[in-house]
Amino acid sequence: MSDLRDLLGIKYPVIQGGMANIATHELAAAVSNAGGLGLIGSGGWDVDRVRDEIRSLKKLTDKPFGVNIMLMSPHAKDISDMVIEEGVPVVTTGAGNPGEYIEKWKNANIKVIPVVPSVALGIRMQRAGADAVIVEGTEAGGHVGELTTFTLVPQVSDALDIPVIAAGGIADHRGFDAAFVLGAKGVQIGTVLLASEECPIHVNYKNKVVSAKDTDTVVTGRNTGAPVRVLKNKMAKAYLKMAKDPNITLEEMEKLTLGSLRKAVFDGDIHYGSLMAGQSAGLVKSIRPVKDILASICEPSLLFTGKIDV
Repeated sequence: MSDLRDLLGIKYPVIQGGMANIATHELAAAVSNAGGLGLIGSGGWDVDRVRDEIRSLKKLTDKPFGVNIMLMSPHAKDISDMVIEEGVPVVTTGAGNPGEYIEKWKNANIKVIPVVPSVALGIRMQRAGADAVIVEGTEAGGHVGELTTFTLVPQVSDALDIPVIAAGGIADHRGFDAAFVLGAKGVQIGTVLLASEECPIHVNYKNKVVSAKDTDTVVTGRNTGAPVRVLKNKMAKAYLKMAKDPNITLEEMEKLTLGSLRKAVFDGDIHYGSLMAGQSAGLVKSIRPVKDILASICEPSLLFTGKIDV
């Protein structure tokens, strides 16, 4: 267990998900100050916006933090250079292969942790010099694959020598312990942090997460090759209905979802906003400070109480 904490210089082996439009400097600083690794989610932001977020975060914490870079963003290359200039200690990546950037990040003493959806990509990232990988199952919120956390984590763990960080479906100490038994050396959490006091999303969005039941998420976009797990609402139901109609074009479907994440995050539109959340939403029962969330996940754990050692 100690290797990931030593690698990143953190108290708890917990990484915050790099959620676009949600993982701001406020949330990232709160996670870092609470003992985890906070991440700024660059999403579609341009390089200047991400730089401002980094500098604002540094005013709130002196703890380790990271930046998540969405590689399909048109700003990815500029951001990949800027994180070196700003002395960012950790970079996580999603939506692509970061191979072309890893060497320059490593030369700048940046810890590199890609998100991988398969054993094959995990092996490639290890060969390319990644320090660890995040393995995200389909239980997670937002963009997802098909394999579950329960099946993917042990397979990737068996294949790699670097630490594996489990993501998808983890919201309490039971999921934390399960991840370690499966072979992980840390976890990434996102959905449970949506219901934190420091999370910058609209309170309507937070309340929908807190009130969610076990069956309240659905995956849209499977027919387009871009599956996204969200909480059920009018928009999600309309999208799924349109997906079954052969006369509906992709452009019409995209028009329905245009700007939907911003509607959820900033406007609190619970009917036509994209309420990205994972299946663990059913485990989230209240809005709490980040420090209480991390402590409730880690401190009762069999690992931290010394009852098991994996």
